[in-house]
Amino acid sequence: MEGDFRKRKQELIKRFEECLKTGDSYFFEMEAFEEIISAYIQEGDFKKAMTACDLAEEQYPFSTDIMLSKAQVLSNVQKYEEAMELLDKVQSIQPGESEIYMLKGSIYSLMSEYEEAVDSYQQALDLAENKDEVYYSIGVGYQSMDQLDKAIEYYKKAIEDNILHEGALYELAFCLDVSGELEKSVDYYQQFIDADPYAQAAWYNLGIVYNKLELFEKAIDAYEYAVAIEENFSSAYYNMGNTYMNMEKYTLALDAYRKTIDIEGVSPEIYCCLGNAYEQLEQYELGLKYFQKSTKLDMLNDEAWYGAAVCLFKLEKWHESTHFFTKALKIDLTNENYWLGVAEAEYKLGNIVASLEAYEEALNLDETNVDTRMAWSYIYFEQGHYDQAIDVILEGFDINPDNADLHYRLTAYLITSGKYKEGFNYLENALILDFEKHECLFEFFTELEVQKALYKIIDQYRKDNY
Repeated sequence: MEGDFRKRKQELIKRFEECLKTGDSYFFEMEAFEEIISAYIQEGDFKKAMTACDLAEEQYPFSTDIMLSKAQVLSNVQKYEEAMELLDKVQSIQPGESEIYMLKGSIYSLMSEYEEAVDSYQQALDLAENKDEVYYSIGVGYQSMDQLDKAIEYYKKAIEDNILHEGALYELAFCLDVSGELEKSVDYYQQFIDADPYAQAAWYNLGIVYNKLELFEKAIDAYEYAVAIEENFSSAYYNMGNTYMNMEKYTLALDAYRKTIDIEGVSPEIYCCLGNAYEQLEQYELGLKYFQKSTKLDMLNDEAWYGAAVCLFKLEKWHESTHFFTKALKIDLTNENYWLGVAEAEYKLGNIVASLEAYEEALNLDETNVDTRMAWSYIYFEQGHYDQAIDVILEGFDINPDNADLHYRLTAYLITSGKYKEGFNYLENALILDFEKHECLFEFFTELEVQKALYKIIDQYRKDNY
């Protein structure tokens, strides 16, 4: 059924784009236009979405639904004033439409005007038939203002209206976690179960909380109760799979994910999950297969491109992995892991300059990451550029002054470059910070004379302090 719907949507998009190319008559039913616009929004192709909106407006100039769709597209391309003007126009025609106020609230949130956003959502609340999404949006607004008590209140309202509202469940767990009250929420969900032991959604929610608390066995038990009550409870199987992944029980995770597919069909997310499980099982060919299946369903799924790249890297297919890491980066340039993937793959290919540049980008995203800093510096070191390697490590002291790994690494670089006195000074600091890690130094030195000097300092420190 879902496959038929997807096929029909693809055919609709194809027909629409053919009409644009040929200039033929492009009359479409209003519902078809809404479907086309929605599809382009989901794909992130806002230029085509706007073209569809403009053509739809020509055919249906008084349709408030088309106007709302256009306002959504305008907000996505950050044309907030134009979107608001259009929403004001819709409001004058159809003031009782809750979606107007929901969209206004969303735009205010995007503009970081959270009080105005909450006010708009409150107006929507009076008009909406299904209030769970409105309660959830109000909760997000309060959370953005760091008013966690209010956020918790509205997330609970959303859950009480729709106990399967996953966004509210996860955000409630986050707020309770930050507030140090996550364990108390166990009693909150237990109340639903006490009132009705067959409330599968309450068991499901309890599983989510236990998973968040890292009580994985209890989480699995709760999900098992949920699916025992409702055997086609796909979300429970999906989250069960995630919990098994946390427990490193990857084969059981695969079983849970496959059960999810049996119930609700395939999706980019579930293929990605299967890919992750196979990758963890070191079955990289299968992992690659499912990550690629995910990208075919959703070309903008950066996690799937990244997962495919990791599998290719593990298969030592450096060229292909670089291509896939780059695909992920094009979707999300702010992901440190994607830059690290590019850095490692380019290094394997011998593209040293490209590797160094990627490491620098990764470190710009997270200056506190010591592993990234050491990997970046090591390439300079390996190329014989000792001063640059030393500079990279020294810059790390501004952020992580008491990190023993940095002190040991700097010791190795200084001694290798012939700066023995400085190196031994940093060695003393490293031994004070973490004596047990001194073994890492001997990976850098094979010369007996240097090893003796190091042993002498280390033994002296041991005698003086132990």
